[in-house]
Amino acid sequence: MRDPLPSLPGYALRRAANATAAELASRLTEVGLRQSDVSVLILIAENPGVTASAVGRALDIQRANMVPLLNRLEDAGLIARAPIDKKSFGLDLTAPGRERLAEARKVVETFEAELIQRVPPEHRAHLLPALEALWR
Repeated sequence: MRDPLPSLPGYALRRAANATAAELASRLTEVGLRQSDVSVLILIAENPGVTASAVGRALDIQRANMVPLLNRLEDAGLIARAPIDKKSFGLDLTAPGRERLAEARKVVETFEAELIQRVPPEHRAHLLPALEALWR
């Protein structure tokens, strides 16, 4: 069967994204986290006291989806909320949250290193700028 789909950039990008996301998700189960959990934890670690709305904007996560995600992380003892003012809370990692994030970062760093090795050497320097141009 002739398959013209791989010649379509959007199709190829979606297939690559799905395949790599599934692989990373599988690896992150070792540390009991989802990709979205790790992304949130990374942003909180880099921005102590950040608000949930700022994290949601940065990750393009709707408020309705942020609430259960943050509740899950808080229930797991990985994050804590502290009042900023009468209506806002800042997010911080707990000690167990920092430990779990360190474990997750090792998984992610290993995965990312293996991922970039799949790209031909002459294209590696251009990969991130090309991908960023598609979503920024």
